[in-house]
Amino acid sequence: MRHELKCWPEFFRPMKLGVKRFDIRKDDRGFKVGDMVVQLEWDPKTGKHTGARLEFKVIYLLRHEDFEGIAPGYVVMGLQ
Repeated sequence: MRHELKCWPEFFRPMKLGVKRFDIRKDDRGFKVGDMVVQLEWDPKTGKHTGARLEFKVIYLLRHEDFEGIAPGYVVMGLQ
């Protein structure tokens, strides 16, 4: 599965630099290990995509069922 997601600049930049290799999202898409996640940089000031994009493979998932420190209905994804 391929998921295209909006990503605010303050989160996009560290991903582009390679220092942030995880994402926390509402678990409303049925994310699975092996899925592709496309981060589309979104400028909330203009309400538009900047055209910048990054693509990652989901290599790890952590949900509330696995660790109570994660809010129900959210997922932490390890990205490569």
